[in-house]
Amino acid sequence: MTLGCKVNYYETNKLSSEFEKAGANVVSFESVADIYVVNTCTVTNIADRKSRKMLHRAKRLNENALVVAIGCFAEANKESLAGTEGIDIVIGNDRKSDAYNIIMERYKLYLKDSRSVRGESGENAHKEEKERTRAYVKIQDGCNQFCSYCKIPYVRGRLKSRLDKEVIDEVKCLADSGYKEIVLTGIHLSSYGVDRSACSSFVELAGKPIAGLAAALAKIDGVGRIRFGSLEPRIITEDFIKEISGNRKVCPHFHLSLQSGCDKTLAAMNRKYTLDDYRKACGILRKYYDRPAITTDIIVGFPGETEEDFEQSMRFVREIGFSDIHVFKYSKRDGTRAARMEGAVPESVKHERSRRLIETGRELTEHYNRTFIGERQLCLVEEKIMIGEREYYTGHNERYVKMIIGADKISRDIRNEFVDVVPADVVTDNLLMCE
Repeated sequence: MTLGCKVNYYETNKLSSEFEKAGANVVSFESVADIYVVNTCTVTNIADRKSRKMLHRAKRLNENALVVAIGCFAEANKESLAGTEGIDIVIGNDRKSDAYNIIMERYKLYLKDSRSVRGESGENAHKEEKERTRAYVKIQDGCNQFCSYCKIPYVRGRLKSRLDKEVIDEVKCLADSGYKEIVLTGIHLSSYGVDRSACSSFVELAGKPIAGLAAALAKIDGVGRIRFGSLEPRIITEDFIKEISGNRKVCPHFHLSLQSGCDKTLAAMNRKYTLDDYRKACGILRKYYDRPAITTDIIVGFPGETEEDFEQSMRFVREIGFSDIHVFKYSKRDGTRAARMEGAVPESVKHERSRRLIETGRELTEHYNRTFIGERQLCLVEEKIMIGEREYYTGHNERYVKMIIGADKISRDIRNEFVDVVPADVVTDNLLMCE
């Protein structure tokens, strides 16, 4: 069970692969199993509660199983979790790379004590179908930014970048396995390479390490698309975008973290850019790309956020014209500076602001998606779904606009293929219906 960010999903997949290589049968979380691993998250109070809930659910599924907590919630609560009945192993982020060996050493003791009940073969012990279209690749871990609301630097540690060769070798293996799209991800992706440079910040490097890595990955046979995870707006410089826009495999989709459309709130959050910096970054993207998809995250109800501050955020959101917005209600995290700030916003106000911003985001997404109606698009098909009584193929174009294609008109399986489509209309949940 994986909770939280794409980095957690990457790390879970790596651990799953280790088990599979050793001959283990990796099954769905709801199955009867010998070992349950929950990769936890602590970014919000809700994430904390869900992490604890999933750990307890595992023991209910098989009371004799080995239950393992790894990830950020495990890191932040090592002592309390270690003494919790039903949780057998707690692995912090500093030992996550050795998780397989730690788990198997304990599992051997379980077997010696004859306390493990093996999961039965059949419906509850099947191999999971794994997507072979898009692969997330972690290229760095940790963060040196210390935003006032965030616990992640404390539980993930300081910046650590992977070597280019390690990443290139991994992507070659993924491409050989059939993955067509590579998503570069990390805790603070924009800082990639800073720890291996004489420069003291990613701003000074102007994205050169990421651009260089993307150029190397683009040369790998089988890689059709390269997509960046979340970036900071300060990395978007003229030189950086000019360089990567020449790399035809890099998708014109940029998730630029905003968090607030109010300068006062950004300063309180210890975000190190202003609205003008963000505005300039978007201008550069639109100079080099036709309709780049600019997506973002926004926190509502940060301590001290007034109605006027929130309205300023709403105006800025409309001004930028995002293609998608992820909205989060501020969640107090003990140990952060924001937790000690005055001016707490009532939950009812957070809820209403979240509702309004989500609705605005949906309107902006629909407006953006409609600009592609009637234009030929290249869709990477990912899976089949049912909508009502009809079956569809679904996938995304390079700008991460989700598209659906009627499967009844196609005589062969087109999953994990690039296909030309023409969007005809926007339907439920802002999907583009294609011909």
